[in-house]
Amino acid sequence: MTVNIDNLIITTPVAKSATNPLALELTGAQALATLPEVVTRLSDGSVRLSAPTKGAASKSTHRTRCEWKEPAYWALNSAARHRNHQTMTLQKVNLAQKVVIAQLHVKDDDSPPIKVFWNKARITVGFRTEFNQLSTSSSTVLTDVPLGARFDVIIEVTGAGACTVSASCNGRTGTTSGLQLSPSWATRTLKFHGGVYNQVDFTDDTPATDGSVCVISQLALSHS
Repeated sequence: MTVNIDNLIITTPVAKSATNPLALELTGAQALATLPEVVTRLSDGSVRLSAPTKGAASKSTHRTRCEWKEPAYWALNSAARHRNHQTMTLQKVNLAQKVVIAQLHVKDDDSPPIKVFWNKARITVGFRTEFNQLSTSSSTVLTDVPLGARFDVIIEVTGAGACTVSASCNGRTGTTSGLQLSPSWATRTLKFHGGVYNQVDFTDDTPATDGSVCVISQLALSHS
């Protein structure tokens, strides 16, 4: 199945220019056409995203990513159900063995309600009940998800703020329960992200070979 990222926005580990070190963002179609070293269409229609640990980062972090995101924000009450279903394989992970693979992000804030991690072969979730909550509650969704194994990760959010994160790999499935966004999120706008976002701060001593690589073989986003 061909994974269509043409109209999604890709945040890359490539700098905007020789004089601007911030991460370049462009559409999936543009990334596929111009940045084959980090965004590549494979022969089976899947897409490979590569994020060297040492590279260009956004203003708020010293961490690199090669991550897709929806082109427009949406409100919780704009649909009965919002869903992000990503089928992927991690081919390589940074030396810290921790990478964000999916998010429910929030506009104009660095504290998203949901982050999904691959963390030392476990799929875990960080969740914020309240907008701008400093700490997150963390839970493990699925264990024994090795490098090279294909797995699914799904984030579902209802218009009323009920959230479910599930993952499956090699015939095993895990699902969170009881995740509920408070009314403080009702006035905020959100969007889904996915791909690889390194959870390690790079320095001058970071090896150029370190990084994370994923292949996305299916991607389905819906708001209905």
